[in-house]
Amino acid sequence: MDSLLDFSNKTVLITGAAGGFGRLLAKGFAARGANLLLSDLHQDSLVALVESLSDFNGQIQSLAADVSREEDHIKLSTVAMDLFGGLHIAINNAGISQQPSHMHTMTEDSFNKQIDVNLKSVFFAMKHQLAAMLSSSAKEVGGGHILNVSSIAGTEAAPSIAGYSASKHGVIGLSKTAAVDYAKHNIRVNAVCPFLSPTPLVTDGFGEHHEAISKKISKRCPMGRLGDPQEMVNAMILLCSPANSYMNGQAIIVDGGVSAF
Repeated sequence: MDSLLDFSNKTVLITGAAGGFGRLLAKGFAARGANLLLSDLHQDSLVALVESLSDFNGQIQSLAADVSREEDHIKLSTVAMDLFGGLHIAINNAGISQQPSHMHTMTEDSFNKQIDVNLKSVFFAMKHQLAAMLSSSAKEVGGGHILNVSSIAGTEAAPSIAGYSASKHGVIGLSKTAAVDYAKHNIRVNAVCPFLSPTPLVTDGFGEHHEAISKKISKRCPMGRLGDPQEMVNAMILLCSPANSYMNGQAIIVDGGVSAF
C-alpha cells in the first residue's frame, strides 16, 4: 500500500460514525489497515456498521456515546488507551443540523442544542483526546492528529441557520488554538469545512423541501452541484495521512470552488 494512505497500526477514533461521513470514514480507514474506535449515539446502527467491516483486518471497537456529555468522551479515550495502547488520529465528526429559521425567532433551547452538540462536544473531545495523545506520544514518535468537522457555514455567513453557523465558527477557533498550543508535542489539529453534501444531516435539516433547496444551493457552486459524501471523505482521509505531517492549524474548505469568488 502507498505509504501516503497506509494507516496500518494506527488507532483512529471517529465520532458520529454510524451515518453520513462517519460511516464512509470508517470503511475508508478500515480498508487502509487502521484500528478503529467507533462512536455514535445509536447503538443499533453502530452494531450494523461493525458487522459491515468484518472483512477487514484491523481491530474494531464500538461504543455508543452522547457527544454532548463529557463523561462519554472520558470513556472513549479510556477505551483507546486500554484496548489499543494509544490514540493516533481522532475525527470529531458528530453533529446536528438546524431547521432554517430567522435569528429573531430562534429559541434559547434551539441555540443551546447547536452549541452543546456541535461545539462543546468538540471541546470535550479534544480535551480528552489530547491527553491520550500526549500519553501516547511519550512512548513513541509520531504524536497525533485531530481533525474536526466544521462547515463552510463556519467560514462565512449562513442565512437562516445562525446557531449552526456560530457553532461551526467556534469549531475552527478551537482547532486553530489547539494547533498552536500542542504543535510542540507533535500533535496537529486541523478542521475540514465541507460545502453542502447530501448526507442525512443535510437532508433531514431541509425536511421535505430538501431536493428543491439543494438544487437552489447547487447554483452557488462553480461545478454546478453539491459535493458527493465520498468526495468529502476522500479529502478527510488525505488530511489525516501520516505523510501529511506539516499541515497544522488549517481550516480546509472542500466546496467545488464556492469560496474562490
